Amino acid sequence: MLLQSPWMPRLAEIDASVTERLVLALADDIVEGRLKGGDRLPAHRDLAWKLEIGLGTVTKAYAALERRGLVRSVKGRGTFVAICQAHEEREIDLSSNVPPAMLTARLLARTLSGVARKIDADHLNLYSPPAGHLEHRRLLARWLEMLGVTVDPSNLALTGNARQAISLAFDLACGPQGVILTERLTYPGAIALARRKGYRMQGVEIDAEGMVPEALADALESVASTVSRAVYLTPTLHNPTTATMGVARRQAIVDVCRQSGAWIIEDGVYALGSSHAPALAALAPERVFHVNGLSKSLGPGLRIGMLTLPTGMAAAAQEVLQDIPMAPSPLSCAVVEDWLSTGVIASIPQDLRHEARRRSSLAASILGAVELVSHPDAYHVWLPMPRDAANRFAAAAASLSIRVTAPESVMVERSDQAAGIRLCLGGPSLEDLTQGLTLLARLMKNETDAIA
Repeated sequence: MLLQSPWMPRLAEIDASVTERLVLALADDIVEGRLKGGDRLPAHRDLAWKLEIGLGTVTKAYAALERRGLVRSVKGRGTFVAICQAHEEREIDLSSNVPPAMLTARLLARTLSGVARKIDADHLNLYSPPAGHLEHRRLLARWLEMLGVTVDPSNLALTGNARQAISLAFDLACGPQGVILTERLTYPGAIALARRKGYRMQGVEIDAEGMVPEALADALESVASTVSRAVYLTPTLHNPTTATMGVARRQAIVDVCRQSGAWIIEDGVYALGSSHAPALAALAPERVFHVNGLSKSLGPGLRIGMLTLPTGMAAAAQEVLQDIPMAPSPLSCAVVEDWLSTGVIASIPQDLRHEARRRSSLAASILGAVELVSHPDAYHVWLPMPRDAANRFAAAAASLSIRVTAPESVMVERSDQAAGIRLCLGGPSLEDLTQGLTLLARLMKNETDAIA
């Protein structure tokens, strides 16, 4: 006689497929210890009948749990909890902020076939102009226009990725003797870049909408007027906090910078048309360097960066790029051209937002933390906490083979005590993401219980 299963059948209360809801419910109960190693799961047909779902759904869910090492099947006997294997999984990376995979091998094969018939061989036989081929700049200007940023191709510089575009903007707007003012918590790549190049970076207070205009005005006033000053910020889906500025806040930031004569470097890589507010480049084109790229919006392997230049800065950009060429691969530009002409690009933002919302909802349902900060269009979430607590959390996560963003990497001032944990949701498979978040939820609960 087979042992009865101790599990009370249920589906997780999240906005996902029935299979994913069943996987999450079982994974949560296994990791939380409500099911013990060796416990038998309900028979496939019995579970399907009790939950009023398809037999195939149960089969797929059990197979997903087995691939993750949470359960094991024994022929002729059933499926059992294998909790000892749950922590032997490969590392789950929640530290790399990449978009969910949207591009298929079939699409890529079809694209490359079309590109092979149309690409200009001279783009590979000859060096690119410093700021990129004019036809490629026209192409990417069309892409930016879809995001609400209008730029003449002659005022657009192309780079190999968005970080190179930030580097170029730092050089043009600030110079080695200047000061870069930015959100006190900001993109780790920009912090690392500024430190590596020897730029002085100063943090500015933030709130639920991002950089605080009054704090920025005070910070700019504290910097000598003889020093070059640039304000680097991310007004839409801020990294790491997901904060998004409203129209009034954007205008206030622009007004402060106009009054002080400071340049603005706007990081728009996460915008993807998700904000109804205008880009800063649309509000103040005469002083905004707008940074964008395709790795966050189409795929990490598509390395193209863009920097819109205020009027009169094209010659200076050409001079910098003459010494350090940064033009993107002609093949990458040809791929974008094909996708623009065939309408592929038009469909990707909507698909990305759908997947981002699904993953953001999943994180909120599993972590259940009151202090969790998220945005439905972002594929990262933010857990604010004191610096020491954040460091302990990151170390504890690593012991569970879960990599999270190092707290210090997003902090402009190393002495800042207010920090947090950025969890990146886009890279892992949905199964790995569910497992990782479930383990982190248990970790947070243990921390809370220890304090209580």
